Amino acid sequence: MDTQRAGFSVVVVLPEMESATNELATHPAGLAPSGESGGLDLAVGRRKQIFEPSLEMAISKLGAASHVFTGGEAGLITDGIHGKAHIVGVDPLAVAASLARREIPIVAGFQGTNREANMVTTMGRDGSDLMAVALAASLNALVCEIYSDFDGLYTADPRIVPAARKVQTITSVQMMELAAAGAKVLPRRCIEYARRLGVTIHVRSPFNPDEGTRVVSGLEDEPGAEHSATLEEPLIMGVIQDRTQIQVTVAGVPMGPGPAQLFGVTAALGVCPDMITHKNDVVDGSTDISFILPADQIPPVVAAVSKAQETIGFQWLKCEEVGKLSLSGFGMRLEPDVLCRFLGVLSDAGIKIRLFSDSSVCLCAVTDLEMLGLGVRAMREAFNLSDDLGKGYRAKHMNQSVNHKG
Repeated sequence: MDTQRAGFSVVVVLPEMESATNELATHPAGLAPSGESGGLDLAVGRRKQIFEPSLEMAISKLGAASHVFTGGEAGLITDGIHGKAHIVGVDPLAVAASLARREIPIVAGFQGTNREANMVTTMGRDGSDLMAVALAASLNALVCEIYSDFDGLYTADPRIVPAARKVQTITSVQMMELAAAGAKVLPRRCIEYARRLGVTIHVRSPFNPDEGTRVVSGLEDEPGAEHSATLEEPLIMGVIQDRTQIQVTVAGVPMGPGPAQLFGVTAALGVCPDMITHKNDVVDGSTDISFILPADQIPPVVAAVSKAQETIGFQWLKCEEVGKLSLSGFGMRLEPDVLCRFLGVLSDAGIKIRLFSDSSVCLCAVTDLEMLGLGVRAMREAFNLSDDLGKGYRAKHMNQSVNHKG
């Protein structure tokens, strides 16, 4: 209300009610007797429409007008993939008209309408964040504010590491790497959509009026943003731990069509394995392939891959709980000492690296789950991640870096 009184137009996208969505999702048989997942989408969509009128009444009591929209009424056009629909278009004319009447549009998140089939489809977990970004882009909004349990993005989970600091501004590319590494602040689909359409996201808390973290398309677009990366100096932003990952090892995959067949199975499920690796030593024309996936994606993947064992020709499949440790920052490949120190910290702590990947903004290592906490603490100490952003890795290790270059 304060934002509208300040002269800004406001659109509210309500998130999915997690408990309600879980309740519905665990009873598909009763909701969709025909076995079609479209029945579940419709039930979830209707359940959500119960909560929007409650907010409408609350806004009315505060002296403002509002209007409730379903996702389809707000112009969200989706494809026909039930439970994980993609946005194929946004036609926000009805929402724009509501704004012109000085109303506060209230949009039911998580859902859209597939116009070809004339039915509701839902977008999966965190679909409301994606919807908010899509509407912000179509309405040319100044910012898309997404409210979280935290008042922004921190260099580590502040519930675990009290000394963690809040990051004021970060690029969408960097945020995508953090999300891929396991940060739960924003989903990757939401960030990618914002990056493509130039939407600034402001992550903040509904219980804290302070500024949160702004996710921008480029640091040069945001006044006061850190520019150390443009000075060709590495800037270490934080360390992330993810305890929800499972390492899948498929042994004895025949070379040639085998790997393509294996990942054809995962692709058919709409699943993208991460940190894929295989043994360099190929024995009897076959190799072992490993990758990681979030735990909730494991049951359907294991079932489908096991069913295709005879076709693919692999020997056996094994799943293990693992931890994923990620060091994020800018210019990670510009300074060789960063990689050297990252690997050295893990080695000195006696932590075995199962899988490893790197990019210009992130170093990721998969380790034994019980060693993850030790690795995070060692990494934070080695890269000085409890100090101010400007006093991070570069300030602490300048002499070592220079000496390393010779």
